[in-house]
Amino acid sequence: MFRPVVPLAALALVLVLLASVSGTGAHAALARSEPRAGATLGRAPSAVRLWFTGDLEPAFGRLRVLDAAGARVDRDDARVDRNDRTLLRATLGPLPPGRYRVLWRVVSVDSHVTEGEFGFRVAP
Repeated sequence: MFRPVVPLAALALVLVLLASVSGTGAHAALARSEPRAGATLGRAPSAVRLWFTGDLEPAFGRLRVLDAAGARVDRDDARVDRNDRTLLRATLGPLPPGRYRVLWRVVSVDSHVTEGEFGFRVAP
């Protein structure tokens, strides 16, 4: 009499676990960037591009680039690409040699917020 309940409970548990795993996979994590985190560049980049593991909500992507003094050096034009919703990019003005920090915050299509930062350097 109790034996059919055990397999049904086990099946329900497996379904709940599978649902939670598939929901987690929708979060957008940083996959790669140009320039790469920690890179030393011989020439200043004209833009910063960040690719994520999932689609982003275009209205909520934020990207800032700061110099060593904390001054903003991007052109305040960060946006999610219309043709590739995994790409967030911002253009840069002319950068002198020095260290720079990239700070980003995005919202994936499943409403999960992800944020982070990394640095790069422009060599003299």
